[in-house]
Amino acid sequence: MATGGSRRNSLEARLERAAVLRAGADGAALTEEERAHEAEQEALREKRSRVNTAARADYLVREAMAQGKFENLQYAGKPIPGLDGGYDPDWWLKGLIQRENLSGLAPEAILLRTVDRDLDSTLDGLPGERQVREALEEFNRRVINARRQLQGGPPVVTPTRDVEEEVERWRSRRAAVVASPEEPPTPERGRGWWRRFWRGET
Repeated sequence: MATGGSRRNSLEARLERAAVLRAGADGAALTEEERAHEAEQEALREKRSRVNTAARADYLVREAMAQGKFENLQYAGKPIPGLDGGYDPDWWLKGLIQRENLSGLAPEAILLRTVDRDLDSTLDGLPGERQVREALEEFNRRVINARRQLQGGPPVVTPTRDVEEEVERWRSRRAAVVASPEEPPTPERGRGWWRRFWRGET
């Protein structure tokens, strides 16, 4: 009587022989048992190929849910950031820069958007009109060079600034700051600590 191990070895030998025969290395015919096994394997492969992709995906999702892989996700029950605004073709690049805290590595078109947004505060920090004009001319030069797309990258949507108009706006902001200086806080009236100490009021 054949043991389980010998039957397994015999089956493996038949499968190897069937593989050799399929490759054409041996001219001998398959036995009836090998042909039946090959037909069974072919039917199994055909059945697997007919499985719907959606059904397979649904099965994998349900299995992952049963294993708890969807628990404690980062945005569970919260709105996903970035979905409330309009479509931005550079969303992935901006997200990478924000996640990795990168600076100076973005394309010039994106860097110019940041410079344009902060330009007023940058100009307000300059000491004189000459420096303001130089900063505006440099900004316009960067915008024009970026529009030429010499280094590729996303399209440039940042407009240039009118130097005279921006200088006039800078003067207005500066005059408004000078006209309304912040008053220092008024100290609270009261007796000094030494007087309270002298009178035993501490």
